[in-house]
Amino acid sequence: MGKDQKLVAALENGSVIDHIPTDKLFTIAQLLHLEKFTEPVLIGNNLESKVMGKKGLIKISGKFFTEDEIRKLAVVCPNIRITVIKNYEVVEKREVTLPETLTDIVKCANPVCITNNEPMKTVFYVKDNNILKCRYCGKEQKLNNIKLK
Repeated sequence: MGKDQKLVAALENGSVIDHIPTDKLFTIAQLLHLEKFTEPVLIGNNLESKVMGKKGLIKISGKFFTEDEIRKLAVVCPNIRITVIKNYEVVEKREVTLPETLTDIVKCANPVCITNNEPMKTVFYVKDNNILKCRYCGKEQKLNNIKLK
């Protein structure tokens, strides 16, 4: 197969997650519970990228992401790109970035925080250098050390 040929067939309807760092690909696959999908799913890793060197890519037939799912993806892997395809045509390309506030996505690392002891949503503010700060107890934690709810 020549270098300019595609490795997989075009997607009729669904979403493509692109520009995934190779070390985050399977984290995203687990987060999305791809093993439970009944439609075709393609997972590619260590693919050539002019920008990243190597990258991961996921194509999911029949899947269109909700805003909540996109926010979770942004927490795990900011700066990915989601492409929405309908009838073999790209209808949307979206750069996924970390929002300024995360609501009910991340668990607070402080065991005595009210969010760990009462039935309520967590709220974190995103600070510089990928630090999250809990709205309620002020606990700060690094983005790469968080636990999702």
